[in-house]
Amino acid sequence: MKTIRFLYPDYISGGLETYYFGANLLQYILPENPDQPLIKVDITPPDGKEKAVTEGIYGRTEVAHGIDSAYQKIAQEQPDKIITIGGSCLVSFAPFDYLHGKYENTGILWIDAHPDVSTTKNGYQFAHAMVLGALLGAGDPVMTDRMQNHPFDAKDILYVGLQDMFGYQKEFLEQAGVNYKIQTEQFVSADEIISFVKRYDHILVHFDIDAMDERFFHSTYFANPEIQGDGSGGGRMTMEQVGQVISLAEKYSEMVGLTIAEYLPFDEYRLHQMLASLKIFR
Repeated sequence: MKTIRFLYPDYISGGLETYYFGANLLQYILPENPDQPLIKVDITPPDGKEKAVTEGIYGRTEVAHGIDSAYQKIAQEQPDKIITIGGSCLVSFAPFDYLHGKYENTGILWIDAHPDVSTTKNGYQFAHAMVLGALLGAGDPVMTDRMQNHPFDAKDILYVGLQDMFGYQKEFLEQAGVNYKIQTEQFVSADEIISFVKRYDHILVHFDIDAMDERFFHSTYFANPEIQGDGSGGGRMTMEQVGQVISLAEKYSEMVGLTIAEYLPFDEYRLHQMLASLKIFR
């Protein structure tokens, strides 16, 4: 079985250049394995310039280019398993679509504080918050027009770590038929996770680092007091809880896709910027 590590440092769909730095740093945090080649998606490095909002999406042209490059790289490699190193949450779109076409009976564990089913009509312009809606076949055409396989069914999604949502997000999930549980007070149980995972021959895991509580893990969006999101809050999970969830996925099904997204090492990025300003490094 061929497993690739898919470096996809998309930052434009999240509107924050730290995503690019974080993805490139994250590749060195993963355990070493020379049998898993690193494949890089073509993403233009940040240049500090604002991108145009087209058809309601920030940097739509650049986002589309990244998605096209991702599909092209995957088609060239034809992997059996994909470890996606992000980048914003958008990075799960092409790998999960490809793996869904390769393995018919496939479910998704979406470990995230947020549902990622926003659309442009909700007034939110960053595509990273739209990715799971697109995988369900109801997202923006910048993604859905590029899908190569049929959408996932609502029953094939299990949220882990989901926090309270906006009304339009709840409406989307209810209309789509996705069974979800707000996990502000209590997470889904191990039994619920096992029951879900055992239904599938293959499982995909999307791990958004903002599912973790910023009080215990600081390289997450909500640990930075200087920025604001769409008004939603951060996660409540610990690293140990996330590890247990992913371990259950591996134990009771075959995990063929794992995304690690939204790693935002703000302190390290500020250090990088400070050092980059010094003449000695140039």
